[in-house]
Amino acid sequence: MRTHAYVVRVAEDPADQEACFAVRKEVFVGEQGVPEDLEYDAYDAVAVHVLAVREDDGVPLGTGRLLYGEAAAAKVDGDLTVGSLGRLAVTKQARGLGVGVALVRAIEDAARARGLAAVDLHAQTHALGFYERLGYEAYGPEYPEAGIPHRAMRRAL
Repeated sequence: MRTHAYVVRVAEDPADQEACFAVRKEVFVGEQGVPEDLEYDAYDAVAVHVLAVREDDGVPLGTGRLLYGEAAAAKVDGDLTVGSLGRLAVTKQARGLGVGVALVRAIEDAARARGLAAVDLHAQTHALGFYERLGYEAYGPEYPEAGIPHRAMRRAL
């Protein structure tokens, strides 16, 4: 199997943002059965989106987003010093290549650049180990989100 190098960047132009939405549709709507009307929300307009693409041909491999300020406040108990990492998705072809780790670190860098002290996220329970390896700690009870079991997690920056 041939592996590809990839790059992760902030999705600043409309084409990159559309690529982020396409990855989310493939992973969350297509693979996991999340209703499309739940996958996309008003926060998409104010989030910092990050995109991983194959270096040689630009094929989208993964995405994630950071909410901060008022957009994140409702998700992190009103704490304006905490960002919210969400919508982390990696395509089947890119899993196991380190793309998810690179996306999380890029989101953390974006959070630091905005002066945030920590990043919070809602992890699907099957992904708890992934986030724990990156320094996140689970807190609170398990709960359903879009019909999928989740736990809240946080990492100080």
